[in-house]
Amino acid sequence: MDLFDILSLIGGIAFFLYGMHVMGDGLSAASGGRMEKFLEKTTSNRFKAVALGALVTAAIQSSAATIVTVVGFVNSGIMQLTQAVGVIMGANIGTTITAWILSLAGIQSDNVFIMLLKPTSFTPIFAIIGAILLTFSKNEKKKLVGTILLGFSVLMFGMNMMSEAVEPLKDVPQFTNLLVMFSNPILGMIVGAIVTFVVQSSSVSVGILQALCNTGSLTYATAIPIIMGQNIGTCFTAMLSAIGAKKNAKRAALIHLYFNLIGTILFMVVFYALHAVLKFAFVDGQADAAGIAKVHSAFNIAATLALLPFSNLLVKLANLTVKDEEGSNEEIDKHDELRLLDSRFLNKPGVAIEQCKTATDGMSELAQTAIVKAMSLLDNYDQDIADQVAEIEDKVDKYQDAIGSYLVKLPSHNLTKEESHMLSVLLHTIGDFERMSDHALNIMEAAKEMHDKKQFFSEDAKKELAIFNNALKDVISLTGEVFRDFDIKRAIEVEPLEEEIDYLQTELKRRHVERLRNGKCTIEMGFILSDVLTSYERIADHCSNVAVCLLEVNDDQFDTHDYMNKLKMSNDKTFERLYNENKQKYRLPEKTADEMSDE
Repeated sequence: MDLFDILSLIGGIAFFLYGMHVMGDGLSAASGGRMEKFLEKTTSNRFKAVALGALVTAAIQSSAATIVTVVGFVNSGIMQLTQAVGVIMGANIGTTITAWILSLAGIQSDNVFIMLLKPTSFTPIFAIIGAILLTFSKNEKKKLVGTILLGFSVLMFGMNMMSEAVEPLKDVPQFTNLLVMFSNPILGMIVGAIVTFVVQSSSVSVGILQALCNTGSLTYATAIPIIMGQNIGTCFTAMLSAIGAKKNAKRAALIHLYFNLIGTILFMVVFYALHAVLKFAFVDGQADAAGIAKVHSAFNIAATLALLPFSNLLVKLANLTVKDEEGSNEEIDKHDELRLLDSRFLNKPGVAIEQCKTATDGMSELAQTAIVKAMSLLDNYDQDIADQVAEIEDKVDKYQDAIGSYLVKLPSHNLTKEESHMLSVLLHTIGDFERMSDHALNIMEAAKEMHDKKQFFSEDAKKELAIFNNALKDVISLTGEVFRDFDIKRAIEVEPLEEEIDYLQTELKRRHVERLRNGKCTIEMGFILSDVLTSYERIADHCSNVAVCLLEVNDDQFDTHDYMNKLKMSNDKTFERLYNENKQKYRLPEKTADEMSDE
């Protein structure tokens, strides 16, 4: 093996790593975070958890990514530790799919159709298709498919380079002697763990092992301990991700380590005990890529079957390792959506944006609650409720800061068009929800001023304000539902209602001026009413902003004022119908004969 063979080997490993990285990122982007979000649906059903873990890992081609995501979910309180166990076991099974794909390189047949299954046969086709899609297609999804195909092609090219580079080693006695050393179970496991830790991927380290099969010097006696070590080495990625996390997240990472450690010990003890008695003939035989894939799968499936019934014991072991300090309290507030903004998700933009969306949903609900509570104070002032409004407003401010700071950390170049749209919507709407809570605080302060001065609205003003209250409650409720469901069809209902609220504000102010002229209201109460009506109208404006933002992004437009002008000037029949319906629904009481004569 000369210098050029060594360079080819290193280059092959580099291509393999890069191809795995590109393909994994492409698969993850194509799923848009949906695969990882499936994990949130995990129930206490352990078999379902295993199946989901295997499915997600097979789809995104990375057990480490799945486990890190699980650690993030546990850290955020989305997933319970007992649920995580099954997913972790399933991830170990799902990661074996890569080895099976790579084993196709060893296919030998005279049948043309069977030979087409060989990577060297279909990889060039994948590369051509991928290059065409990535270069000429403008469709985001097709570009992602092109990225995945090219990533796979580079991966297979790297695999072939490694196989060809190591082939001359079959004539090197020193290399054969080195491999014999690794047949020592302990030494082989250590080597497998170290290599996997360095490349940060069990799939890559298994691929390197499969490439070594091309030397003809690799036996199962050497390969089996190395494969066991590879399963242990892949745990360190999750262990690193758990640094600085909550105790439960650290326990989730430890469960992954314990599962592989205990599984490896059991497998090795049982296997070598049986081998000592039965003398398995294949152990000293030459290993091939398909055989490596079989051993890899057999270990992970056997370990899962053996340890799944004892999953609760793994949880207890993790709890014993990471104990709760006396007097400490790490209870997760299920109503605090900011717990969802875990830094581990930043490498998975699809998941990160979904978490931000959920947190913003919570923010919108808080703003709505603050407004409704503040409105109730105008009729019946209660200091406890007033304090709640102030507390919620402060919480909404924190939501805006946290969500905004988290969103700007997302790598924009890794976002799909759909994710970019969602990012744009969230950055725009968190400001609107925060301003809504500010106006709720203004309403509460107006109610407090009335209470402190022992002043009240007139009966006419109360009746009119009650209608305005209903309109405002409806618009904020509608906006919350539209935003939560991203319901574009219902988003068009918000603006006609906002227009009616604009009319109500103007009309109520005009009627107040009339009462002021007739001596039925004081100037001081007029100032308070004006402040309240202004807050109502501005809340409705922010509701409109949220709905219009959804419509703009859906139509690929980003100029709110221009969009609104087009909407109002287009004589849209739906807009006109909805506006007229709101006119009837929120009709103010007619003036009495006495009021008419007073004018």
